[in-house]
Amino acid sequence: MISSLRGRVLHVDAESVILEVGGVGFAVAVTAQVARSLHLGDETMLHTNLIVREDALSLYGFAERDELETFALLLSVSGVGPKSALGVMSSLTVAQIADAVSAEDDAPFRRVSGIGPKTAKLIVVQLAGKLTAPAAHRASTPGAASAPIAAQVVAALIALGWNERVSAETVRDVSEDATAADLSSVPALLKLALAHLGPSRTEQARG
Repeated sequence: MISSLRGRVLHVDAESVILEVGGVGFAVAVTAQVARSLHLGDETMLHTNLIVREDALSLYGFAERDELETFALLLSVSGVGPKSALGVMSSLTVAQIADAVSAEDDAPFRRVSGIGPKTAKLIVVQLAGKLTAPAAHRASTPGAASAPIAAQVVAALIALGWNERVSAETVRDVSEDATAADLSSVPALLKLALAHLGPSRTEQARG
């Protein structure tokens, strides 16, 4: 099993990259987020899942370990193949997937290209109890942000350039000391999270 690759980017497009590792180029299917973050010549490391079939060996790569684990769980769902699972990972963060499953809400999955109503429902049913979103679930305790608000703020921080672990930890930390007003809306909690991360990092992410 090829569980990770570290190398130089030789090619990148909307759905895949080619990494040169020890003089060998590996084609890796990636999420839209990973594809947007990489450029020719970059040195990067991807957590990978090797799918073995009679007619092909296919690699799927992710920036974070929990993304790889969620991808593997999606593959365990009846009717979900690698391309559909990658589509889900491109459309939703790990926190959003876990939050939707926890809420028994299949709507986010139905919006993913290639996922029909039946498969969306199966994702919710078959992944129940198997996924957690640390920041979102811890935020459901008294004195913290609600799960949907926390998940949206985590997603916003990821979109600004921070990885999921840092984003989730930041939301958890600021939620512990925030006022009820700050915890009641996405903009208020996001403002606190950005302040916690620091102005220099915020400007860097915006740039």
